[in-house]
Amino acid sequence: MADQHESISLNSPLVDPSAAAEHSWFPGPPPPIYFCTLSPELVAKAREELQEKPEWRLRDVQALRDMILKEQPNLRTRLDDAFLLRFLRARKFDYDRALQLLLNYHAGRKAWPEVFKDLKPSTVKHVLDLGFLTVLPRPDPNGRHILCLRPGKWKPNDYPFVDNVRALYLTLEKLIQPEETQVNGVVILADYTGVGMSQASNPGPFLAKKVVSVLQDGFPIRIKAVNIINEPRIFKGIFAIIKPFLKEKMAERYVLHGSDLRSLHRSIPRSVLPQEYGGTAGPLDMGPWSRLLLDCEEEFIVEFCQPDPLEGAELPEATLYGAEQDDDTFRAVRSQLYYCY
Repeated sequence: MADQHESISLNSPLVDPSAAAEHSWFPGPPPPIYFCTLSPELVAKAREELQEKPEWRLRDVQALRDMILKEQPNLRTRLDDAFLLRFLRARKFDYDRALQLLLNYHAGRKAWPEVFKDLKPSTVKHVLDLGFLTVLPRPDPNGRHILCLRPGKWKPNDYPFVDNVRALYLTLEKLIQPEETQVNGVVILADYTGVGMSQASNPGPFLAKKVVSVLQDGFPIRIKAVNIINEPRIFKGIFAIIKPFLKEKMAERYVLHGSDLRSLHRSIPRSVLPQEYGGTAGPLDMGPWSRLLLDCEEEFIVEFCQPDPLEGAELPEATLYGAEQDDDTFRAVRSQLYYCY
């Protein structure tokens, strides 16, 4: 069984070097054979914030790999050093929590097939073309890439909301590849211009819970801040849907700026923001990130368009997704939306 496991999953996805060279503004993926790409400053930061000891790094990776092979021998997962390091860093090198995160990561695919089936950039090109999300070309002074979301660009009649989730997940997968992101984390900038009742009520509490569960407990990324701007009155209702599912630490990282750009600039400096948000980094251009994702089509096919990774695996009783909420719960939340609107 171990031989079968290794033949399926030990190697990282193939990467086209020529495609990576065209997007030099964003770090390329790690090499097939791991070597640390962190600067001395980030090595020190990882030691302080993540309890990562360079001299023990590969020993820790091997310990997690051994746990997977022993406790989940049927789990079809990558076992290369670079991949497993994402989970260790996201859980501060706690082996048990890193393993649970890895199981949650794969459980998401089984629990949410409409998101993960045939997941590749070409299937969400309409979302990227619409401008629903992008990654700004410059990280902030703390080295954190800025994921810019514009939910008001989406209209429920255009396409299903899960297509937005698919584009978001592909973006997170690309963002987490560089070791810098694994250590520094990311910042979210969400512009709610144009969001009305139709967008706010469409996902519903159960879908909102799934999205939050993926970001908090099912993906190896550190979300350091969520900056909300231009939020309408209805946002109180939107946040009422999301907040019950947020951990306290995550809820504290939400900052509501309204239309006050000076408030935003205290969180994200003008030098890395586009001119649409009072910045000096030129106009907002959705093209570079869209092209980067689309050029990585083959990479995502290898990663996601494969057999069910959980087939035959035995998961612990604790699961990432709870039962679907009843109609009374949804009606109560919807009434809050109408009240705020």
